[in-house]
Amino acid sequence: MKPDPHILIVDDDRGIRDLLQEFFRKHGLSTSVAANGDEMETLMRRGKIDLVILDVMLPGRSGLELCRDLRARYSTPIIMLTAVTETTDRVVGLEMGADDYVPKPFDPRELLARIRAVLRRQGMSDEKRAPTRQVYRFAGWTMDCSRRRLLAPGDVRVELTAAEFNLLHTFVRSAQRVLTRDQLIELSGGEGGVNYDRSIDILVSRLRRKMEDDPRTPQLIATVRSGGYQFLPETASE
Repeated sequence: MKPDPHILIVDDDRGIRDLLQEFFRKHGLSTSVAANGDEMETLMRRGKIDLVILDVMLPGRSGLELCRDLRARYSTPIIMLTAVTETTDRVVGLEMGADDYVPKPFDPRELLARIRAVLRRQGMSDEKRAPTRQVYRFAGWTMDCSRRRLLAPGDVRVELTAAEFNLLHTFVRSAQRVLTRDQLIELSGGEGGVNYDRSIDILVSRLRRKMEDDPRTPQLIATVRSGGYQFLPETASE
């Protein structure tokens, strides 16, 4: 029997922490809470965290700084809480590696739905999944979909977020086809971090930084003028 997913809530507002902790407990999620970055770091080192809910506005280091630091060391999914009018924070958060964002004020039920969507993409849902083993190979890279693992040439593992992995999966399944942003949103599931045009551009930029020798002259994912994107390598599947 799988343990309940463990959610870490990082917010300096005690009322929000208490509200979410009680709400999530009633819906089968284990939770820990932190009021700042130092407390968050302690809990991340102490035990396995399956998803982090991270407020942008925090005392000391901001949520955006913490998101960047987390992503450099962990593949744990991150959902940012942002002020409803701060579009810039949302874009920057996605660029720094967040998987999704929810604007404040929010309905806890919406946040719960976003959490489940992100965990489902990460392979942590209790929903039944087909036990398939799909492996793709391209340009010396290996993408193992059942293990959600990406290996660079030389068998060096490259950590991807759930949204990055899903988008790359869409690319390799449609190798050498030009895909519009709308098609990429639809084929990637249209959930969470992949739900509007700008998010596609951000995720492509993140993939290029992790996979290209020179992201400014990409050899794997090309931008097609007035078209969208094209995955260039020939791809073989097993």
